[in-house]
This record gives sequence, structure tokens and C-alpha cells, in this order.
Amino acid sequence: MSVKIVILGAGPGGYVAAVRAAKMGAKVTLIESDQVGGTCLNRGCIPSKVMKVTAELLNHYKRSKEFGINVAGDAQLDMKALMVRKDTVVQTQASGILGLLKNNNINYLQGQAKITAPHQVEVQLQDGSISGLVYDKLIIATGSEPYEIPNMPFDGQTVLSSSDVLELSEIPQSMVIVGGGVIGCEFAFNFSSFGTKVTVVEGLDRVLPLPSVDEECSKVIAREMKKKKIKIILNRTVESVESHNEHLRISIAKSPFSTSPNNETVPPQMIEAEKILICVGRKPNTNGIGLEKAGVVLDPKGWIIVNEKMETSTNDIFAIGDVLGPPKIMLAHVASHEGIVAVENSMGGNKLMDYDVVPGAIFTTPEVANVGLTENQAKEKYDAVRADSVLFRHIGKAHVIGEIAGQVKIVSEEESGKILGVHIVGPHATDLIAEGTLALQKGCTVKELAETIHAHPTLSEAMMETAMKSAGMEIHG
Repeated sequence: MSVKIVILGAGPGGYVAAVRAAKMGAKVTLIESDQVGGTCLNRGCIPSKVMKVTAELLNHYKRSKEFGINVAGDAQLDMKALMVRKDTVVQTQASGILGLLKNNNINYLQGQAKITAPHQVEVQLQDGSISGLVYDKLIIATGSEPYEIPNMPFDGQTVLSSSDVLELSEIPQSMVIVGGGVIGCEFAFNFSSFGTKVTVVEGLDRVLPLPSVDEECSKVIAREMKKKKIKIILNRTVESVESHNEHLRISIAKSPFSTSPNNETVPPQMIEAEKILICVGRKPNTNGIGLEKAGVVLDPKGWIIVNEKMETSTNDIFAIGDVLGPPKIMLAHVASHEGIVAVENSMGGNKLMDYDVVPGAIFTTPEVANVGLTENQAKEKYDAVRADSVLFRHIGKAHVIGEIAGQVKIVSEEESGKILGVHIVGPHATDLIAEGTLALQKGCTVKELAETIHAHPTLSEAMMETAMKSAGMEIHG
């Protein structure tokens, strides 16, 4: 008899888990309260990258004379047309996912699910009817949503979430972005390219202040922001927002989160802008799904706690994806892998989730990508490490495409040459990181990577040149 698996949430974690479970012979029901594809497809990864591509095309247009192209007049962004293209791409991807579910005989339900008793789920369908389901194993993949600052509630018009900003029909003249993390920096570059005057306010002492992001990458991004006239205000937070002459008056004060040793008193600063975009984190979608009744243990901030098998504190209930929060890694590709781990264990396997080799991809301009340890993290863990970098300006292909900003850094153990981390800031960094991820996954040394022939002229030569430098074999670096 087939194992009955019910999955709550059809994002990149949930739908991948559903397909994997079906292919393993389970009888699968996938339940989604909103739209298939979750935040990633509908309000995150995909629509924001559609926006980025348009921003890049505008940037190329402005630089067309550098490439020997004479164009009459200025390029004008049609924001409404961009939104139509965004919706078309999203709908195409959603149709593809629905096709996957159908082809794998997965029972897909749209509605609000709730655990009502051990091994029982109740679903309120879109037509108002109630459907009861019995499961052998349950996988929770309900995701997260933008965190709302208590005194700055989202209104979808002037105070925007990262979801709201993807629905704008007009280009704002000015925008303050609260939070210089991944989402904030990505939108800063996009809207700056669209012609918006952008200010980024970050509570810590650098943009992209993530432990996984190398500090040199942050410095390059800050430099490129300044080139694009994006104003950066560090070690500050927004205290209040009020309407003023059809704009917003935004009060900025010293950040309580700052790691800066400077204890000076900072007077509040006032900024006016047409829009304010809040990008200060996310909160779990766990309300109303019966976790308390099921006895699923949460951490103090409401994120679900799981072990390496993705098991919760309750037998036969697993959890994956954003609903696990910052204690894990909140990325779409991580959610997909967690889904596979959860399914294999729900089918009697013994698979453990490993977070040591997870690539990060940040779609700024230039892009940032990383895998493994940063230089500082490696120094804390190993006796002797080295960190070698090669600038993209030393790579022929970078000059060909006119994108020479950035570098590749490889962190390695000095004695063995084992690669411990790869950090890239530059053109197509998010594509190039796959090679670094494989190198870490397989325990490669810098010499092995250096002796791997790379095609010329390609951006991947930056990886080879950096590895050659690490191995004492440098040519161009």
C-alpha cells in the first residue's frame, strides 16, 4: 500500500517534494493557499529577475556608443509593459509546475489547510467547501512573508513590502530602501537603473552584512552603488515615517544594531521620498495551520525546529524551506533540497541535510555569489589559510562584454591546498559559482582546479586564474 504524503505549500520546497515523493511511489496531495510556485515564483526570485533583466537592458542602451552603436533618442521604460512581461513569465512557469503535478498524478488542492488531529488535515477549498484528508506523513512547506515594522505598516502605495514593489505601475521619482541586505540591494540597483533616486538605509556597518558574504564583496558593491549615485547610509535605522506634501518624511537615527565602536550621539536625520521600501527580514507563515494542536515545537521567534532529517518534534511531521527561518538557510534551492531529504526520510530512508556546501546568489549589479567559508571564518577554523584574488579586469572576456568590475577570491587551506570557500563579485557571478560549489562538494584542491582547462575567452577563466595564483602557478593574475 502506498504511503500517503500530504504537503502544505507549493513553493520550491513543496512542489519539488511532491514530485520526488510521487516518483518514489507515494500517494501525494499538495495543498496551496495562494498560487503554485510560492513566494519564489510569484513575489520573489523570478519576478525580481525579470525586473533585473530590464534594468540591464537599459544600462546597455545607455552605454551603446561604447559598443559602436549609435541610437537616436533616450530609452524610456514602460513600467506597465514590464509588469505584463513579468506576469507572463510567472504564468508560464506556473503552468509548467501544474503540468509536472498532473504528469506525476499528484492531487493538487487550492485552499487553506489545518492539522485537526494526529494524521488528519482539513482543507477549506476556494469554493468554501471542506475536504478532510488522512496522511501517513506530513511535510510543512508554508514559507514566509515580509516582516512589517510595527510603526510602519505596509499600505501597498507608499510604504511597500518586497511583494508590493513588484506590482508598481509607475516608476517612483525617489525611494528610500530600509535594509541593505540581499533584497534591498537588488532593488536598489534595479530602481536606480529605472531612473529612481535611491537611498539605502542599513542598520549595520556595511551593505550585504551577511556572515556568508565576504567583506571585500560588500566593498565592491558599495563602490558600484556610489557610481550609480545610490546613496548609502550605514549604522542607521528608520524611526518614523509620515506624509508630507504628497511625499514621505522619513526620520533616520543611530542604529541600535550597529557594531561600530563609535558612541557619538547622532541627531535624527530627515529624508523626503515618494516611496519607502521595507526589506528588513521575513516572518514565518505558521498561523492557523494547527501546529499547536499537533505539538510541533517552534523557536522563540516562531520558526519551526527540525533535525538533520527535517523531522519536527512530532512524529511523522516534517518541515522544509523558509518556515525554518534564519537558523537554516532561507533560499529557494535549499528548500528544494530539504524537500528531497524530507521525502526520502518519510519513505523510510536515512538521509541527512548538509548545509556546508550551499551556494548563495545575489543579483545586484555586478552580481555576488559565494559558497563555503569566508576568509575570516576560515581563519577561525583552520591553523593556516590563504586567500587569493584575481580581478575581472585581468580577464579578456570581461573587457569584451564591458564588465570589468569585481573579482574572484578563493579561500584555501595553506598546507593541503584544499578549497574552503569561493567568493565572486562580478559579471555572471551567480552562474560561475556552480564550479566553486562542485569543487567544495568534491573536496578539490586549488592545484586540481588550476590544472582543469577552461575555455577561452570566457569569464570562467577568472576561476582558473585565481586557482593558479593559489597554487603558485599564476600567469595573468
